[in-house]
Amino acid sequence: MKKCIGCREYKRCRDSFASWIFFIVGLAATVAIRVVTVLIHVDPIYAKIAWYAGVGGFFIFFVYKFRVNQARAKLIDQQGLADKINDKEQLTEDDYSLIGVILCALSSRKERVNYFFIFFLSALALLLAIYMDFLK
Repeated sequence: MKKCIGCREYKRCRDSFASWIFFIVGLAATVAIRVVTVLIHVDPIYAKIAWYAGVGGFFIFFVYKFRVNQARAKLIDQQGLADKINDKEQLTEDDYSLIGVILCALSSRKERVNYFFIFFLSALALLLAIYMDFLK
């Protein structure tokens, strides 16, 4: 399978500076919300700060993700891409470019890192919470 870097649409779909900022906000929120269970045992005020940082960070991150997904959906709708594919119509060069951009974005390494952090930190937070609440 071709990597996005070799894709002719790479310049259109590569990660922007803004996407990196929101990625970092999302990771920080992931960490913050998962340390709440530990910080509650250290000092409740730290737990509250972490909770607000986590929820606020997730709010910002998911507003960004929603806007990106809405923009993609709008492009797909404007070009009638789903209908063309369902009706097995001939695709234009613009259609192929749009499909390339969407596929490149879906195969983002940054997305996989984000999911890894969410899964890993969630499991770690769950184990720490069980330890602190039931075994300690």
